[in-house]
Amino acid sequence: MDFDVVSLSRLQFALTIMFHYLFPPLTIGLGILLVIMEGTFLKTRNVLYESMTKFWTKIYAVNFAMGVATGIVMEFEFGTNWASYSRFVGDVFGSALAAEGIFAFFLESGFLAVLVFGWERVSPRMHFFSTCMVSLGSIFSSVWIVIANSWQQTPAGYHLVGEGLRMRAEITDFWEMVFNPSSMHRLGHVLLGAFILGAFFAMSIAAFYILRKRHAEFARRTFTIALTVATIASLAALISGDFQAKKVAETQPAKLAAFEGHFVTGTSGTPLYLFGIPDVAGKKVDAGIAIPGLLSWLVHGDADIPVTGLDQIPEGERPPVAASFYSYHIMVAIGLFLILLTLLAVYYRWRGTLFERRWLMRTFVFAVLGPFAANQMGWVAAEVGRQPWIVYKLLKTSEGVSSSLVAGQVLTSIIMFGVIYLLLFAVWVYVLNSKIQHGPEEAGIVPETTTAAGLMASAARRADPAGSSLTSAHDPSTDKKEKE
Repeated sequence: MDFDVVSLSRLQFALTIMFHYLFPPLTIGLGILLVIMEGTFLKTRNVLYESMTKFWTKIYAVNFAMGVATGIVMEFEFGTNWASYSRFVGDVFGSALAAEGIFAFFLESGFLAVLVFGWERVSPRMHFFSTCMVSLGSIFSSVWIVIANSWQQTPAGYHLVGEGLRMRAEITDFWEMVFNPSSMHRLGHVLLGAFILGAFFAMSIAAFYILRKRHAEFARRTFTIALTVATIASLAALISGDFQAKKVAETQPAKLAAFEGHFVTGTSGTPLYLFGIPDVAGKKVDAGIAIPGLLSWLVHGDADIPVTGLDQIPEGERPPVAASFYSYHIMVAIGLFLILLTLLAVYYRWRGTLFERRWLMRTFVFAVLGPFAANQMGWVAAEVGRQPWIVYKLLKTSEGVSSSLVAGQVLTSIIMFGVIYLLLFAVWVYVLNSKIQHGPEEAGIVPETTTAAGLMASAARRADPAGSSLTSAHDPSTDKKEKE
């Protein structure tokens, strides 16, 4: 890579946003699980689900804090590194990001205090409402961010004002901007990826407890809830990915051609490569296995209609093929693996032998790396596949960088951010590990079902939060009487 200002600024933004993007999908996914768990507690009054909600709330709070800390950096980069781009899209992004701050961040952060600290200070129904608002806030945040990013992919609802360096996009129709051709397809896929990540994260920790024979009932029920979410979301992601690919073929044919390593349009059906090594100079895919006509069938519903290849795109407007091809295929491969893994777990859960299969539990401990990688690769594919445009067909990436920027300054900031982010990552891992090792409070003492003893213990704890706990409220003689 030629380390000029543009390349270094792109590298810096990629570093900061990829690190940041570890956390928002995780908080969105965990938020859904919190709503399910606390809703189940309100319905059944089984204090095990209250214990589950409290434990995952702590994990949620850690990731929320990391997301906020790492997200602020990118807003400064828009001004320091991408001033020309910020001037061009300021009217569009200003409205979308303002909506994100008002309707999403304030909602999420405002109710987060009640979620974390309000267990003994508000009623159970009010606490559940706060949990729902925190989850909804995290989803709203992704809505406006995806809308803003999708506008870069498929601009709509705007006109251009000014000339030359002073040219900028100005909104003419706010709702047309919001519902631009790619926004809803991309939003659905992003949210499903977040649900999958949150579910696999929960299953990873639950599987760890099962292997260590700790917090057994907590782990089994957590795993079952998360497995349900992961199975539904992973299957839905396959469907939403198909819809999104069709939309990409319609609105950004160069991106789809790069995804698929499709160099020459041809006159008949276009094959789909399962894997291979794209050779840009030779305009072919080496060592590849392809299914004839499948790409044509997926895009057009007809295996004989050719799909637009890179030969139909002006040479200066073609995206980097190798990075687009590999990131896209890695994302798809991971997605298919996660579907197979969840379906296998559902089968064993139905047979009643899931938690006795230690090899599968070990797999789930490390399987959380898959959704993390798939989310990252999906972002890389979407952004690299848009190149050389920073705003599709309107502004090239090379035109969006700040004119006064010096390469040495950017390189220094990259090194600085690299060191800081390594330290932040170490802190994140340390804090998470300490909370996981500590485990859920009272997890091993909560009864299997909602019994009179369990309800009395919960009532005592709520009435005297400073001095009572399930441990002190639990009377062994009660169990003896119930058995008699």
